[in-house]
Amino acid sequence: MSAITQDAHYARQVAQLDDSLASHLPQWLLERRRAAARRFVETGFPDPRDEEWKYTNVRPLTNKAFAADERRDTLDAATVAGYTHHDLEPIQLVFEDGHLRADLSQVDPLPAGVQIRGLNNALHEDSNLLGPYLDAVAHDRFSPFPTLNTAFLTDGVLIHLAKGVTLERPLQLLLYGNADSEALWCHPRILIIAEEQAAATVIEQYVDAKGARGFTNVVTEIVAHAAAQVQHYLLQEHSDTAYHVGNVFVRQHRDSVVTSHNVNMGGRLVRHDLNIDLIEPGSEIHLNGLFLVGGRQHVDTHTRVHHAVPHTRSREEYRGIAQGHGRGVFKGRVLIQEGAQKTEAEQHSANLLLSDKAEIDAKPELEIYADDVKAAHGATVGQLDAESLYYLASRGIPRETARAMLVHAFAEQALERMALEPIREARRDRLSQRLPGTIEDSKGH
Repeated sequence: MSAITQDAHYARQVAQLDDSLASHLPQWLLERRRAAARRFVETGFPDPRDEEWKYTNVRPLTNKAFAADERRDTLDAATVAGYTHHDLEPIQLVFEDGHLRADLSQVDPLPAGVQIRGLNNALHEDSNLLGPYLDAVAHDRFSPFPTLNTAFLTDGVLIHLAKGVTLERPLQLLLYGNADSEALWCHPRILIIAEEQAAATVIEQYVDAKGARGFTNVVTEIVAHAAAQVQHYLLQEHSDTAYHVGNVFVRQHRDSVVTSHNVNMGGRLVRHDLNIDLIEPGSEIHLNGLFLVGGRQHVDTHTRVHHAVPHTRSREEYRGIAQGHGRGVFKGRVLIQEGAQKTEAEQHSANLLLSDKAEIDAKPELEIYADDVKAAHGATVGQLDAESLYYLASRGIPRETARAMLVHAFAEQALERMALEPIREARRDRLSQRLPGTIEDSKGH
């Protein structure tokens, strides 16, 4: 029997879902959410015996009585300013415990052809607008959490770019968790629709008050139509006691280019799934990732790139750093379908262990059913180079400083691929704060 049917708390929440659904919701959404709740009852939380979840046990989630909570609205403008990338002059939407804080957001004015709306606002103002987009790309073939998200949808954002429109300023989505929300779960949904030849940069950033223990279960859907270009930054910097499950779904049409930067430097238990479907010739995906774990943190990333047609391209580079008792996981799968000739696919995972108690599991996979392709993959897991440490020490550099320099150099190969300098600098600063000798995590506590 699944974990959720064993757990009376979650079973009760699902059974009472009809009562919790607001009466103003359109019929199509009520039916969709009820169906999602039924599917989740059938599947339950994933089991480590499932191949897709063999490295990540979600028991810490099933053992906690997470539930939705009333809005607090305690986040203030000064705190938001501390996380805002002012040099970028971003358009900004702020969420507190999964709910949009319009009073702290900066959206207007928007160029013609750009629509950025909170999901709850869109449901009130024009519910039919969301119908074609919500769940258009997301699915639960590899994870039940997207279904859970649909059933208990909190809030989110619809980003729609009309044909030929470029959003010159980046859009920052700041999702903040409160310290007093120990039993809180939230289920944001982010929809990004880029029509033909549209372009945008979206920064999806997760931060918490110190000591926050909530659970964020987010789904991001990206549709890039012909020749569209989307830069997507996913920056996960939760409290080290918080929980995060994220599913990103990308569907790409002819000659579209999507770049994904996935950086994890927080969270107690974190799982990210990135599912990419290249469905028309000329589509191209670039996946760039970096994680740093320490203490008892666990971060698991699964990428799946599906080359469904000829003349598509994927480039993937993920880097991981583990210290203390931290555990990192990277599993990347590239599927080249029959008939997808002239495909180019590269995947590499490089990982660095800074402690003999840390662990990183790397599993790259290629599944090829076409004969005229270029494909390569590889994975490495190792420690800092002893000769490099000796070289730096011989020039009078203290050992801890030398270690930090080498770790920074290792991480820099992921950071330098990020086009936005303020984003790079902020990640460098956070990396410095969490390196050995600077936080308790490095002691393995």
